[in-house]
Amino acid sequence: MTLRIRGLSAGYPARPVLDGLDLDVARGELVVLLGPNGCGKTTLLRAITGVLPARAAAIILDGQDLAAMKPRRLARRVATVAQASALPERFTAFECVLMGRTPHLSLFQSEGSRDVAAVRAAMERTGCWDLRDRLADELSGGERQRVVIARALAQEPRLLLLDEPTSHLDLQHQVETFRLVLDLCRDQDLAALAVVHDVTLAATFADRVALMSGGRILACGPPAQVLREDLLRDVYGVAVRILAHPVTGRPIAVPETVHLAAPDIAWLERIADPDAVLEDSPGREPHPAVPLPDVAQPPPAVRLPVQANKGVPR
Repeated sequence: MTLRIRGLSAGYPARPVLDGLDLDVARGELVVLLGPNGCGKTTLLRAITGVLPARAAAIILDGQDLAAMKPRRLARRVATVAQASALPERFTAFECVLMGRTPHLSLFQSEGSRDVAAVRAAMERTGCWDLRDRLADELSGGERQRVVIARALAQEPRLLLLDEPTSHLDLQHQVETFRLVLDLCRDQDLAALAVVHDVTLAATFADRVALMSGGRILACGPPAQVLREDLLRDVYGVAVRILAHPVTGRPIAVPETVHLAAPDIAWLERIADPDAVLEDSPGREPHPAVPLPDVAQPPPAVRLPVQANKGVPR
């Protein structure tokens, strides 16, 4: 076991957040933290790195107490990809990744051949070696994220913490980022703990999901076991339908944002498919079929009847 947390309590002077939290993250494993805003996901990452002091807790990494480590030694073992990680302007991608070697250098020490080799290996592994001479402010969002992850890998950590690493990326770069993180876990025996808001994205890539609420972990396990409709409804306060991916079988979360009574559903089905033969719902006047417009004429506007408190998204 790489990371072992027991009884973690942490927070801010006027607001405690975490309350007796337990969590394990193994080598080669990607664990995703899910939960509503303010439940303590980012606070947990900050407590692991020592940015926030932990109270009455044991945070053990490879058998060593993180609280007893000096910051430089801790930075050699734990790397963080923060929300919207900034890259310094007018620095090349190579120079940005080289900054990840700082924990391995003494004061006023220059980078050597081993540091350059570590940077090249990290950039090649993340697919951004070809960007090495590009300025950071010229990179796209997906390119910047690969450089940020390469900088974290250049620290040669045993534990990788990611705080919403895909929050500003499009779908393609979200998938590419998590494929990369999962590959790093497998190939480099790295432990990864990521904060994510997209339930389906988490279910697609996570080995295990830790569902948080109120500063505690309510459930932790494989996505299919944790992402249940009743648990998600209790945690997020919204009805969610869980479907199975047709290929992988992994959960897909679909929020039920529209509440319709049975008569409305039957009526909408008939409107959507005029050729279907459906009996009119009880208690509702029959709606005349809408004629198909002549292709040579613009289609007439169709005004649909509205009844109070029905068919309104909530």
